[in-house]
Amino acid sequence: MTQRPGLPKAGGKAGQALTAGALTAGQRVRQLANLANGSTVLGLAVAVSAGTALSRGPRGLIIAANYRWRLPFAGAFVLGNVVVCRSDAKVLISSPALLGHEERHCSQYAWCLGLPFLPLYFLAAGWSQLRTGDPASGNFFERRAGLEAGGYRVRSQRRPAAHRGGGMEDEA
Repeated sequence: MTQRPGLPKAGGKAGQALTAGALTAGQRVRQLANLANGSTVLGLAVAVSAGTALSRGPRGLIIAANYRWRLPFAGAFVLGNVVVCRSDAKVLISSPALLGHEERHCSQYAWCLGLPFLPLYFLAAGWSQLRTGDPASGNFFERRAGLEAGGYRVRSQRRPAAHRGGGMEDEA
């Protein structure tokens, strides 16, 4: 893997790679799809605007570390193949479960053809909020990425409220 100026390898000492070997065919397709659909470009624009430290991550990901903007509230989030995190890149890399969770969101961007992922994700979060009381537990995208790996608690569906009268069966 050749090093591009301005995009150092994440973590470790100079010249120390995070990954061994080339990308798989699926990882390369995801990388190219997210580049073509504009979601990675948006991710890079947000990362640069927020003054994050960009570095090459494993499996074709780009890590944008030390994110300081208030929104979104998450400790890490994804835009295309860019994983934006509030921590140092080494912290994210040292958490394989969380990195895998965020990587699955990168694949979801590719499957949703890029930016349509955002409104679909927020609809799923709203549906989850209505059904479970939190935006992640019932969210299709979070469940497919692995709730616990993403640091979310699994909550069960809310029980429907008891029938309070006013229906046909109460009119006798």
